[in-house]
Order: sequence, then structure tokens, then C-alpha cells
Amino acid sequence: MSKHKAVVRLEVPEDVDDVRRVVSAAFGGERVASLLDALCESAAWLGLSFVAEERDEVVAHVAYTRGWLDAPERLVDVLVLSPLSVRPDRQRIGIGSILVKESMQLLEERDEPLVFLEGDPGYYSRLGFVSGDQLGFVRPSVRIPEPAFQVGTLTGYDSTLSGALVYPDVWWRHDAVGLRPER
Repeated sequence: MSKHKAVVRLEVPEDVDDVRRVVSAAFGGERVASLLDALCESAAWLGLSFVAEERDEVVAHVAYTRGWLDAPERLVDVLVLSPLSVRPDRQRIGIGSILVKESMQLLEERDEPLVFLEGDPGYYSRLGFVSGDQLGFVRPSVRIPEPAFQVGTLTGYDSTLSGALVYPDVWWRHDAVGLRPER
């Protein structure tokens, strides 16, 4: 575990450059940072962006943006967790887990009942996420490996909910849904 307790808080405007550096470093380039920039300027953006700080330095970031569940009776507002980024020198010591757990707690009082993501089920299952199909949800793309399509429930979750996740267009414009073969 980290020597210094990470402090989780909402991102503030002064964090933007630090967040972009963390995202670029975590993903080894500008592709995901550019997606985050586009999300921030899109209708998907809800301002639900959190950072983890150690000694007043941003070392990790997570964003939750708007999505919809195409349920049988109506569209349901949901959240999409992405990206989750931890500075490479602070990875594998629990900071990402702390950031997700604490930010999910801060989302409990929101109206959205679900948080979806594409990620490693071994990692996210430890944080309370389960396979989306296990709860009756359908991936928005066949390029998302079924085990990677994960969902976490919030206070407003109703077990009768089912349907397909719908991403806002910014995800599609950036070709950031699922996996593509290496080019």
C-alpha cells in the first residue's frame, strides 16, 4: 500500500494540466488524453471527474460521463467510468482502487442507478463490479469482450432493469469503444 494516504476529491480547474499529464503517462501517449478532452467538451460531460492526490500532487484520475440504458420501457440515464488513470510510478499500490471506491461512494446519492465500464474483470470485480450480462445488460459493441463489459450498481438500482448500454457519439467519433486489432 502507498506510504502516503491518497486524498480523493473532485477535480478543480487548476488540475486540468496535471490530469492530462497523468492520463497521457498512464496510457503511454495522447490517444486517451485526447478522448478525455473531447468528453469534457461534449454533452456526455457531467463534471464527475475525481483525482487522487498525494502530498498535493495529482497521481490518479477517474471520470464518469453520461450514457444511457436502452431499457424496454424507456431510456435510463447511467454513468460510464472511463478513463481511470494512475501515474506509472504510483501504479499497483492501491491508489486506483481507492480512487474508484471513494468516488463511487460520492456518486451514491445521484439519480443514475448504474455505472458501466470496459475493463479487466479481475481488477474491477474487487471493486464491486460484475459482468454486465450477469445483470441482464447488453454491450454497446461486439468489439467489447464480454468479460470486460462490467457494471456497478448505485443506490437507485432496480433489479428489473435490463437493456443495452448506449454510448454518446463522442466515444464513436474517437473509435474508443471496444478493441480493434493492432495496426
